[in-house]
Amino acid sequence: MVDTKKKSPISIANFSHDGEFVRKGRVILKIYTFAFMVKIGNIELPDFSLLLAPMEDVSDPPFRLLCKKHGADLMYTEFISSEGLIRDAFKSRQKLDIFEVERPIGIQIFGGDIEAMGQAAEIVEAANPDLIDINFGCPVKKVVCKGGGAAILQDIPKMVRLTEQIVKSTKLPVTVKTRLGWDEKSKHIVDVAERLQDIGIKALSIHGRTRVQMYKGDADWTLIGEVKNNPRMKIPIFGNGDIDSPEKAKLYKERYGVDGIMIGRASIGHPWVFEEVKHFLKTGLHLPAPTIEQRVEACKFHLRESIKWKGQTLGIAEMRRHYTNYFKGYPNIKEYRLKMVTLDNPQDIEEVLNEVMVKYQGFSSVETQNFAS
Repeated sequence: MVDTKKKSPISIANFSHDGEFVRKGRVILKIYTFAFMVKIGNIELPDFSLLLAPMEDVSDPPFRLLCKKHGADLMYTEFISSEGLIRDAFKSRQKLDIFEVERPIGIQIFGGDIEAMGQAAEIVEAANPDLIDINFGCPVKKVVCKGGGAAILQDIPKMVRLTEQIVKSTKLPVTVKTRLGWDEKSKHIVDVAERLQDIGIKALSIHGRTRVQMYKGDADWTLIGEVKNNPRMKIPIFGNGDIDSPEKAKLYKERYGVDGIMIGRASIGHPWVFEEVKHFLKTGLHLPAPTIEQRVEACKFHLRESIKWKGQTLGIAEMRRHYTNYFKGYPNIKEYRLKMVTLDNPQDIEEVLNEVMVKYQGFSSVETQNFAS
């Protein structure tokens, strides 16, 4: 049975009544306040919302809380296989873990079978997320070959039927994340957006590439802008792809009029990206780059909470992919990363992190204000 009243796995942080994160009575982060302008069903979000993208093996509860602390307005779980949920596979069920401090949060599912996706939506609803998101955008071969993710872009009528089945299967708001089309000859996203809105989805996130492109070439935001500025469209439209600076976030906000952006790869090892963009939009100025102390503290926090949620063996193993990203731009960091990925004791890993902090005291990373979504 899914526990719908889980407390946060993060023991240090909770919300106070005025929207601040507090630790033992001391404010550790002031949440940016904006007029509520964007609505997904009954979910209210700030004007020009910043969304954390669902990312396999990344968007787990420890990572999500780091992003929440640093300004993410809406977050999604890792995508979950509909077939895995129906089979009650442990890994799929574990991804249903969500916590009150994360809200608003969506659970994303994928699959190519209409009936199975409907059943999966019912299982997801029992986990009590704020919304259900459908993945029609993952370009990875192992997903596409099974008819999931971006594969559905080859059969738009089926995409519509599948979405309609999920909308009918749940009382929760349903949203969709997709791409422009399968290839250059099938960029039908303007028509697709209308059809999905007509059957009841409450928001749409669009990655500005086709499936064939994968993550190569430039993201085409002109079509995302066409969807947003289509007078028939009433639901929120979020853009994704190639946001590599706060300046570009501001430019695309103004140029294409989207309701917000979805940030994925930019946040890996750099959860500060959300507050950096918000601060620039509000003031026109850059926040100071995270210090080595802040980076080490975030990395330690991530490690500890990964162990708490996954257990020591798996928590340490899955944390290894993150070390490079936390310290990107620091010279000769490789020798420390190589130490950390060979250690199995959390205290030993933290000792190496302490060495990193001492070694790079006062050093300003070259990777401060640029990121890739």
